Amino acid sequence: MINKLVKNIEEALEGAESNMTFMVGGFGLSGIPENCISALSKKDIFGLTCISNNAGIDNFGLGLLLKRKQIKKMVSSYVGENAEFERQMLSGELEVDLIPQGSLAERCRAGGAGIPAFFTPAGYGTEVAEGKEVREYNGKPHILEFALTADFAFVKAWKGDAAGNLIFKGTARNFNPLMAMAGKITVAEVEELVSVGELDPNQIHTPGIFVQRILQGKNYEKRIEQRTVRKKSNGVR
Repeated sequence: MINKLVKNIEEALEGAESNMTFMVGGFGLSGIPENCISALSKKDIFGLTCISNNAGIDNFGLGLLLKRKQIKKMVSSYVGENAEFERQMLSGELEVDLIPQGSLAERCRAGGAGIPAFFTPAGYGTEVAEGKEVREYNGKPHILEFALTADFAFVKAWKGDAAGNLIFKGTARNFNPLMAMAGKITVAEVEELVSVGELDPNQIHTPGIFVQRILQGKNYEKRIEQRTVRKKSNGVR
């Protein structure tokens, strides 16, 4: 029987080295692989290229790697509530490639599907299109975008089994499944590890063929970027 279960987070990150490219799943702070990020932040690994929907927040998520200056280049869709990211970007310490969310998702999907490049109308007429080939399809200009792949892809799933089959929950489905396909080594941490055969095949989002290592996650904080509340009025907030 296929068994991709690793004993601990150290085994999950075996082979991770400086100057590698890492895909980090999640949408905002929803469904981010907290355990993998935290473990990577404790290693003396630097010069990383990180591909992620966002850059985390100060002292959480990818903010942990930014704090130790482990990231050389950030490929993402938006910054988030991250003062350190902003400081490093404006000072020139951090190379940043900001990509529209749809284009980022599609470039990851293309990487996993073995499609080297594609044309998209997204970003035409903006800084995103600078230096890129433009072709016209159906009377509309499209720009050339290249697929993205990574040495490691870290993803977080709701449920998974030892064979690597994964089910994601809610907005965590926006980037995790795509990045799981595009990593040479995909590490999946799951909230609930179940027995092989327990998952309904019709509900599986990522089949185990795309996952090389899987582990039971723990101590999830599940933070949000910013909470907006009103002052209490008659005991109601």
